[in-house]
Amino acid sequence: MYVHGREGDGAVPGAGGAGGETGLGEVLAGVGGTLGERATLVQFSSAFCAPCRATRRVLTEVAGMVPGVSHVEIDAEEHLGLVRELDILKTPTVLVLDSAGRIVRRAAGRPRTADVVAALGEAVRRGAGDS
Repeated sequence: MYVHGREGDGAVPGAGGAGGETGLGEVLAGVGGTLGERATLVQFSSAFCAPCRATRRVLTEVAGMVPGVSHVEIDAEEHLGLVRELDILKTPTVLVLDSAGRIVRRAAGRPRTADVVAALGEAVRRGAGDS
């Protein structure tokens, strides 16, 4: 099941910083990923997770359709500290980030393409509001 939940203020737990609006850009750089120009789809996966493979296909397809959107997949088992910090409880979990790397939406389970596109729309609108 793909359950949407809005993050409180977009802050990253334990990431520090004043004002409560810390993005995940530095965190992604630490795992070999980069923020997309407009939005980023971050997927937490594990090796033997069949829904993770299906999620990868959906997110790769959507990121390819929308200019300025990147897809970053993180192996949950290799990054347990980050999993704990972000309160990732199952795989797949997807975080939708705006252009500043703030969490706009999070969901657990296999996503539907329409849900991902809708969440991206929200992330792009929020990121554009920063300009």
